[in-house]
Amino acid sequence: MKQLFDTLSLEMSALTTKRYSTSFSIGVHFLSKDLQAPIHGIYGFVRFADEIVDTFHDYEKQELLKEFKDETYKAIDRGISLNPILNSFQWVVNKYRIDPELIETFLQSMEMDLRTIQYEQKVYEQYILGSAEVVGLMCLKVFVRGNEESYLKLKDSAMKLGAAFQKINFLRDLNADYFQLGRTYFPEMNFDLFDRAMKQKIEQEIALDFKAGYEGIKKLPKDARFGVYMAYRYYVKLFHKIQKTDAQIILGERIRIPDNKKYRLLFTSYLRHNLNLL
Repeated sequence: MKQLFDTLSLEMSALTTKRYSTSFSIGVHFLSKDLQAPIHGIYGFVRFADEIVDTFHDYEKQELLKEFKDETYKAIDRGISLNPILNSFQWVVNKYRIDPELIETFLQSMEMDLRTIQYEQKVYEQYILGSAEVVGLMCLKVFVRGNEESYLKLKDSAMKLGAAFQKINFLRDLNADYFQLGRTYFPEMNFDLFDRAMKQKIEQEIALDFKAGYEGIKKLPKDARFGVYMAYRYYVKLFHKIQKTDAQIILGERIRIPDNKKYRLLFTSYLRHNLNLL
């Protein structure tokens, strides 16, 4: 029975989410039950593409990504894939009518990671759009259960929230991106001279994105709102920790939130949400 294979596929996407991101997995857990599987499906797809460009250095990454891209579109057209992650993703795309342009834009950003690029402002904005903002829009399609009117109302806020999350990831991962992968996403930034002023300029940009994204969270359907709010609170906590950390430390190590603080954050977020204090 195909239903058994589909269930197995979704379990693989859920396991991928849990293994790669405990914080994201916690957020998904607090979505309405019927929203969890499709968000896992999106995460698994995005994570596998990201792994190809970031991790598989001993293999032909360009070839692997092209094959992954081709198989993605075949899966969507056929309504099935023998790759469980892509089988889950095609189900989400077809069920919630996710625009193929969002998928193409995401994959274009992954292709950008295969090349050494000078990230001037326009290219930087293009990368943020593909790597983060369209992923936020895919998730939004699920949160509003495919309702186009609600989707359009919340679209801008979802994009800003995705951008904020990605820019914080860039700051958190400066060491790995710059020294190991040779990437400098932020435009006009010389990280050999990275200092407090440069860091604050980036932080100001993130703060504006967060403000716009938060307004959208408050307007989400209630059964989607708490899970997204959890992710928001986690990233705000990480952002505040980065703000308090010296620029050279940011450049030298990956900033983390300990698990005990994540669970404390969960408790306080739950109280704020249930008491309508968002």
